Amino acid sequence: MAVLKLYREKLKHNYEFLDKLFKSQGIEWAVVTKLLCGNEAYLQEVLDLGTREVCDSRIQNLQTIKELDPSVQTVYIRPPEQTNLEDIVRYADVTFNTESTVIRQLSEEAQRQNKTHKVVIMIELGDLREGIMGEHLIDFYESIFELPNIKVVALGSNLNCLHGVMPSQDKLIQLSLYKQLIEATFNKKIPYITGGTSVVLPLLFRRQIPKGINHFRIGETLYFGNDLITEEPIEGMQTNVIRLFTEIIEITKKPKVPIGQLSTNPSGDLYEIDEEDYGKTSYRAILDIGLLDISPDHLVLDAPGIEIVNASSDMLIVDLGNNDEGYKVGDVLSFGLEYMGALHLLNSDYIEKVVE
Repeated sequence: MAVLKLYREKLKHNYEFLDKLFKSQGIEWAVVTKLLCGNEAYLQEVLDLGTREVCDSRIQNLQTIKELDPSVQTVYIRPPEQTNLEDIVRYADVTFNTESTVIRQLSEEAQRQNKTHKVVIMIELGDLREGIMGEHLIDFYESIFELPNIKVVALGSNLNCLHGVMPSQDKLIQLSLYKQLIEATFNKKIPYITGGTSVVLPLLFRRQIPKGINHFRIGETLYFGNDLITEEPIEGMQTNVIRLFTEIIEITKKPKVPIGQLSTNPSGDLYEIDEEDYGKTSYRAILDIGLLDISPDHLVLDAPGIEIVNASSDMLIVDLGNNDEGYKVGDVLSFGLEYMGALHLLNSDYIEKVVE
């Protein structure tokens, strides 16, 4: 059975690296746990690190976090659904918002639950996912800032999440200016600008973060240790916090070229033959994982002499060449993971998850 392992000491190392970095800059930060898909054991590992603020995009996951540690501040990092406001106010201390009508409903629900609900106003900076347009910010804030049981605690934005628009010093300065505009217009203080995510972190290393940006939300870099701009490992961080282990369930020497008339496979792909492969053979291994769990494009194969061929719904095929390593049925091959690959695996009920 394929197994996903989270390495406790590597996770701790990366958390302490980031915590020291942010403290040295006077920046507060929260851990984003949406990658973990509500896995209780993995969430407990994150909480054991000492984080006091956790962000997630699924209210069920925030409920699990509150059950594990009610004192942790929970942040719902997508605009709330009107059909689920009761649970959102119950389990999320903070929500990201872009609709004034929804914030009014949050106000009503917070009154019913006798709570003060915190909101972050998300501003569009060009990636065209969630966020109000900057020219509407004054009217938007005016319509919500005096609502009962609602407290605006931050302005925020997301970049590189949909269209790949990259962060820049200019965009973050723009976000800081919006905060100054609100404070000057309404004589109200907004404590935070949560303008930093993993993709913004490289700008911090380059000292390109405006002073107004005083809050980060970090997920991917915590778990993978990579600079998301250069796509290279960050010096001093661990890159294999999460790793996949698969079992070989067949090894056979087979032709390298399929035999028979070719058509599209169930995934809609048509195999293209390399004429140099005619007449050649190699050892092929079948692994106990498939497209139902992960796309091969999101696997990072770092074992020598192995090439990923393709996958069907429940099996992954790899070419072992001459099998110089002497692999046999029952042996285990391990893979590094890209973010989306890990996300799919963590969301799969068919993959065992353990803490190492």
